[in-house]
Amino acid sequence: MAAVTSLSFSALSHTFDRTLSVSSSPTFASTFVSVRLRSNLSCDFAATVRASNSSNTLVIRCMSSTSEAPPVSETKLNFLKAYKRPIPSIYNNVLQELIVQQHLMRYKKTYRYDPVFALGFVTVYDQLMEGYPSDEDRNAIFKAYIEALKEDPEQYRKDTQKLEEWARAQTPASLVEFSSREGEIEGILKDIAGRAGDGRFSYSRFFAVGLFRLLELANASEPTILEKVVAFSV
Repeated sequence: MAAVTSLSFSALSHTFDRTLSVSSSPTFASTFVSVRLRSNLSCDFAATVRASNSSNTLVIRCMSSTSEAPPVSETKLNFLKAYKRPIPSIYNNVLQELIVQQHLMRYKKTYRYDPVFALGFVTVYDQLMEGYPSDEDRNAIFKAYIEALKEDPEQYRKDTQKLEEWARAQTPASLVEFSSREGEIEGILKDIAGRAGDGRFSYSRFFAVGLFRLLELANASEPTILEKVVAFSV
């Protein structure tokens, strides 16, 4: 009888195979076991025990974690270390709330960076900081914020610019038909659609804002356009 087993942990980093030998006389059937470790990692696995005259061998293939998601406090501390100047409370209170929310999004098991998410965050950030006294400080805060989340602020800006330029060149009809065309942005949207279809997509408010921003730039304000785009991309 073949033994096929799997374990899942949060923040996976590498896999290993382990064979355990168990001495026993009865014949064992496949069992399902749930294990919760004190490190707050949990795993569920199905194991088949092979019986023989002398021993039974339990073969477990598992995936192990070498690192866990950092606490929110670490992300906030990274931000404060990177940008040490005082921020007016009217901006700082909202930024602190945003960074907590984005930390939780960032370290979900299903999270994967995508340009639509970046467009959504940049749209929110730029509107929030529109009246900030200094453009230089506004850019420095943005850099510190994204790097505190261990992501690339230049990538956020670069992808936002690409998406905005692409959307401005679209019509409502061409926006809906993106899946039938080839191109860099079309490929990004099709990748998101594929991940959404098989459960690997992590929906968030920033993604929703990014999607609405694309519709806005393409002058696609009809509710039916949104329904068609969402049918492909979420």
